[in-house]
Amino acid sequence: MRHFLDLSDAGADGIAAMLADAIDRKAARAGWPKGRADADAPLAGHTLAMVFEKNSTRTRVSFDMSIRQLGGSSIVLDAGTTQLGRGETVADTARVLSGYCDAIMIRTDDHSKVEEMAAYASVPVINGLTDWSHPCQLVADLLTIVESGKSLPGLKIAWLGDGNNVLTSFVEAASLLHFDVIAACPQGFQPEEGVIARAAGRARVVGDPREAVDGADVVVTDTWISMGQLHAETKLAAMMPYQVTEALMGLAKPEAKFLHCLPAHREEEVVSAVIDGPQSLIWEEAENRLHAQKSVLRWCFGQIG
Repeated sequence: MRHFLDLSDAGADGIAAMLADAIDRKAARAGWPKGRADADAPLAGHTLAMVFEKNSTRTRVSFDMSIRQLGGSSIVLDAGTTQLGRGETVADTARVLSGYCDAIMIRTDDHSKVEEMAAYASVPVINGLTDWSHPCQLVADLLTIVESGKSLPGLKIAWLGDGNNVLTSFVEAASLLHFDVIAACPQGFQPEEGVIARAAGRARVVGDPREAVDGADVVVTDTWISMGQLHAETKLAAMMPYQVTEALMGLAKPEAKFLHCLPAHREEEVVSAVIDGPQSLIWEEAENRLHAQKSVLRWCFGQIG
């Protein structure tokens, strides 16, 4: 059985298979209504349970549409309206949902919860986001980069701002797919040392955002204040020098692209001129959550890779 808790679960070959599958399936349904199932409906009869302990727009809608386009169906469970919210253990929930559904996607806080879900589920479990990592977002980001005409090996990815879960997954992707991540993060908001150490020399942290962006192929940022974080004023003050501006983008390669997993706080981590500018691929990136997650689901069911 295949769980997708982090990118390393699939490995380089699995990720490559996902990207190739996503590109093919996306092209095959060009111009179709969004609710129409793919011609082969490869997951017909399958049901995905989606467990949300954190608010969501892109993860909720893209996974729902993913399973529908693959011919299956979904059930959405919010922690506040299920027994998880009243103290039922993750392990017991995993056992119960495994008897009802064919796969489980969970979006939560503590990464140990998805690990516990996978340990006790008898169906595939997918990490829809934890405070530690966001592998589904990375598959979409890599798909967007490849679609823009760039080859992943040897790329320079500049990350600006918070050393958060998305950066953790970018660093993991770099070690698997042989590109480089230069992260510019303020003191006190850098990723854990172990994150960079596991990158096998493919990632490093710097203090100067200009150093990170200089000659970059892709510039990436994320919201500075994640759901539930406290002391926002102090963090915002530390982050402001890392705001993605037109001037900063000008230090990257002329053909560089800008990514942001959304939601964006305009004029905080990035100015609107960059979000809406010609180098921005954020809307393609958001749509690609759908196409990428279809391939994640197919990988989990052993249909690819």
